Amino acid sequence: MLAAEGRVVMVSGASRGIGAAVAARLAGAGYRLSLGVRNPALPPVGDPRNCLVARYDASEREAAQQWVAATLARFGRIDAVVNNAGILNRTGIEDEDERALDRLWLINVKAPLRVIRAALPSLKRSGAGRVVNIASLAGKRVRNADTGYAMSKFALMALTHGVRRLGWEHGIRASAVCPGFVATDMSAGAPGVERAAMIQPEDLAEVVALLLALPNNAAIAELLVNMRFEDTL
Repeated sequence: MLAAEGRVVMVSGASRGIGAAVAARLAGAGYRLSLGVRNPALPPVGDPRNCLVARYDASEREAAQQWVAATLARFGRIDAVVNNAGILNRTGIEDEDERALDRLWLINVKAPLRVIRAALPSLKRSGAGRVVNIASLAGKRVRNADTGYAMSKFALMALTHGVRRLGWEHGIRASAVCPGFVATDMSAGAPGVERAAMIQPEDLAEVVALLLALPNNAAIAELLVNMRFEDTL
């Protein structure tokens, strides 16, 4: 297992839900953190000396480069990226207004691509770079009319495998975490699903911590996390 000490992890969407749980778990493990949030007034997580809270708006074209630059200015290195920021817009095949689909593509696909692209030179230098993309079981199968959301998560899966291929010889390992319903604001009001039965953000954070700690010769490309018995594909 890789030691956490000295390693720097960027986490997007770290102000609440899965991102906040991941940040807390990694801070407790001894990682140095760069938290990308829209409101940089968020207090640091853990030891303030080991935590940078940086402004990051996934909808802005230059935000990824600025966040990476701020991280390098503070810590001098980047060893891992956790792309957690994402949205759920309900849009289907018959919806002719494509604004919701465009925003899904911007936030769920292009934003993580831009973060990875900006961080890639540093991840290569690490020799044990890690990219963890928080996807969804919707990135593995389509079970409802929210086709646009599924399309964005399928694309995030493709991005994960593209990074895995590109970075392999440099020691970069990319993983997609595909959970079912997680008890966050995004899943509030999900029909027919009790909140107590959903995956807890803290449990998903344990999964992320495992993926970051695995050595180069024990990589997991996709990890599907179920909250109930169901076909996964």
